[in-house]
Amino acid sequence: MRRSVLVRFLGLSLAVALGAVIATAVIATYSTSEQLQGEIDANTGQLQVDGRIYAELSKYAADHRSWSGVDNLVHQLADDLGRRIALTEPDGSVIADSARMLGAGPELPSVPAATIDARNDGVGKFAGAVSAFAARKATISAKANDSVMMSALVPPYPAYPDWGFTDEELRQREKLAEQAADCYRALGRTATVTSGGRSIPQVVVENGRTLNGTTVMEVSKPTAADADKCASPGLRAPSAKAKIVNDDEVRRATACLKDAGELYSLTDLDGLQYVEPKAKLPSDTFVACTSEARSQALTPYVAPAAKLYLGAKSTFNVFSGEGLLRTAATALGVLLIAALVMVFAGRRLVRPIVALTGAAQRMRNGDHAARVPVTGKDEVARLGHAFNAMAESIQRHDHQRKAMVSDVAHELRTPLANIKGYLVASEDGVVPLDRDLVNSLLEETGLLEHLVADLQDLALADAGMLRLHPGPRDLAEVAQQVVSAHRPAAESAGVSLTADVQGPATASVDSARIRQALGNLVSNAIRFTPSGGRVVLGVRRVADGYNLTVTDNGTGIADEHLPHLFDRFYRAEQSRSRTTGGSGLGLAITKHLAEAHGGRITVTSRLGAGSTFTIWIPAG
Repeated sequence: MRRSVLVRFLGLSLAVALGAVIATAVIATYSTSEQLQGEIDANTGQLQVDGRIYAELSKYAADHRSWSGVDNLVHQLADDLGRRIALTEPDGSVIADSARMLGAGPELPSVPAATIDARNDGVGKFAGAVSAFAARKATISAKANDSVMMSALVPPYPAYPDWGFTDEELRQREKLAEQAADCYRALGRTATVTSGGRSIPQVVVENGRTLNGTTVMEVSKPTAADADKCASPGLRAPSAKAKIVNDDEVRRATACLKDAGELYSLTDLDGLQYVEPKAKLPSDTFVACTSEARSQALTPYVAPAAKLYLGAKSTFNVFSGEGLLRTAATALGVLLIAALVMVFAGRRLVRPIVALTGAAQRMRNGDHAARVPVTGKDEVARLGHAFNAMAESIQRHDHQRKAMVSDVAHELRTPLANIKGYLVASEDGVVPLDRDLVNSLLEETGLLEHLVADLQDLALADAGMLRLHPGPRDLAEVAQQVVSAHRPAAESAGVSLTADVQGPATASVDSARIRQALGNLVSNAIRFTPSGGRVVLGVRRVADGYNLTVTDNGTGIADEHLPHLFDRFYRAEQSRSRTTGGSGLGLAITKHLAEAHGGRITVTSRLGAGSTFTIWIPAG
């Protein structure tokens, strides 16, 4: 079973499909919240929840120089308040999102609920709620004689007065608050200190009175004399960071207003300075200067502006009872469909592979005619075409190998038969063993030696081991050498052999191999040119190299034989002698020698008018 491609392919596909179903279900948990929950309920309770979220994140922005680490606060608020909370940079990059898992989450609403920008003093609006930066209520309230509760609105600091305190400053403020509370108690007043965590310690003075027989504790305003005795200015002093930012803000604002020619005044309150316009209403220039000064002064100390998105928290859980049942049903359906599809596709895939396997086994058993039927244009079809081409090549080479063995045996049989015949005749006394017989035997032996040398050259060429020793050589000189070597044979045949060269023709070649290639062509041309004919060996410069041509006016070659001239031992009724060239391997060797030099050989011929063989050699 492990050997079945179909089974393995099917199992892998099902595993992938199962993983896809699980991943899709997990992603769906976080991508369908808006469709399942609908629009946000616009009610007062929701606004209070959203206001708290805005206030908490605004305080975080004011207390930190970046949003790094806000992720924990976002998830805590989302869990406590049941809301989806997301913060993004102005360009849309997500800073934190309570609905994100594995780096992905449902799409954000198209419009942000608010923009949190601590640099602009929290002036931004949020669902009708007053910004936490814009104002704060006094923590010391007073009870008038008519018991009406009153609260004093403290003018806001550019960030806010209770901003920027270090742990050491908080401890000092708490000590001052305890001292003030002890002072009030000594005067007979009930006073407590409110503090905790990072909140600013404050003193609350209470007064007890009887209402309908019940003693009620109310917050009471201390008298001016009591306040002068007990309240320390340090209780209202800003933090050192707030003082630094305030100084920078005032410096920037006054410089801008002076440049714009605006009239202004400075007011000191609780250790901070405020820039106020001389006019009853501030001009646009005044507002622009002070706002920009505040933003620039706060930038190094607060988090950058961020967009706040709010939405309903997703309630669909893939691992709940209903979600698990739905997921299981979906997974079963997808797996069933995947199994059917893969069985069908797998069978279609395996069928041609089985055919290929059978054909390969038949070829192994010696049936080189084995082929596979091919349909389509996919990868398997291309594999089938490649197999058929390989089988065709193997069959052709096998046929050539058998033909070559037969041709070699034929070429060896004739000289061996002649040698054996002469020796037997000489032994029987029929033919005397004189000089003529010895010369004849040497000639037959030379033919055998020439054939063996040609076979060795072809074997080296086929194995890529045909060695060359290239160097700068004058092809014109090489051509003259070939003509000189073959002139005696040409004169004996009554053929005119000349060289047609025009000056030096230098190329990087192995001169011995080029002489061998040209010698094969010239000897063929002489052999098949009738007496009185001519053979011309030419050297011509062309654009990218040299053409070495051997032209004759001999018997020529029929067109149907030209494509096969350079095949080993190729034979045809009208061109047998020309294509064999003695051993039948000369033209095949010449082709290998030309290609070994990076060149090529071509032939043109007309029956009864002669032939031209051209070897092109690169000039490099």
